[in-house]
Amino acid sequence: MIDLYYWPTPNGWKITIMLEECGLDYRIVPVDIRSGDQFAPDFMAISPNNRMPAIIDDEAPGGPISIFESGAILTYLAEKTGQFMPSDPHGKYEVQQWLFWQVGGLGPGAGQLNHFQAYAEDEHAYAIERFSNEYDRLLGVMNRRLADREFLAGDYSIADMASWPWMISYKHFKQPIDHLPNVRRWHEAMKARPGASRGIDAGKKLREFKKPDADVRAVMFGQTAASVAAAAEVAAQKAADED
Repeated sequence: MIDLYYWPTPNGWKITIMLEECGLDYRIVPVDIRSGDQFAPDFMAISPNNRMPAIIDDEAPGGPISIFESGAILTYLAEKTGQFMPSDPHGKYEVQQWLFWQVGGLGPGAGQLNHFQAYAEDEHAYAIERFSNEYDRLLGVMNRRLADREFLAGDYSIADMASWPWMISYKHFKQPIDHLPNVRRWHEAMKARPGASRGIDAGKKLREFKKPDADVRAVMFGQTAASVAAAAEVAAQKAADED
């Protein structure tokens, strides 16, 4: 059994898609990022970056293993199951390049765009324009890549699973894709995969968007080394009081 520390966001969806596509048994352990679950000492022991997702695989060769960072988790699950990433170097690194492209580019760019579109207070015209342009540029890279192949690395892979969650919210990001026919075609192909759809629906009851109030904003945004340490101490004390 794999324990998945999860909240229904694009980074969380990457892992539920992979788990569903592989048919692996897993259990969702909710990490409510709005209430500060990510600072609980038990969670930070497996995810020192205090971000979800993270997994614990009790059935790993050599004993239980914990992994944080979505790209590392996807790679681990691909190697564990022998699925969705070739073992030969050429095929493997074709997938890895596009996985890291998502982790280092598409995800952060879309995340910043979403922040300024949906969460930031006051007007941030420059930031919205900056990240709208970057998101469009990155989808343009994808559009060119998909001109002569069905999926990002040729065959369906963890690179597609990583990228799709950051593309499906393009309307929420107020971004058009009509000028990107290959991206639209790929998007439809992803939607048609039952495993991908089940992955997006995982933990659906946890999903409820609300504009964060001041307390939630303090938890989610603007954290520093000192504030994270303080939040972890509060979480540890709360856990001790509940024992």
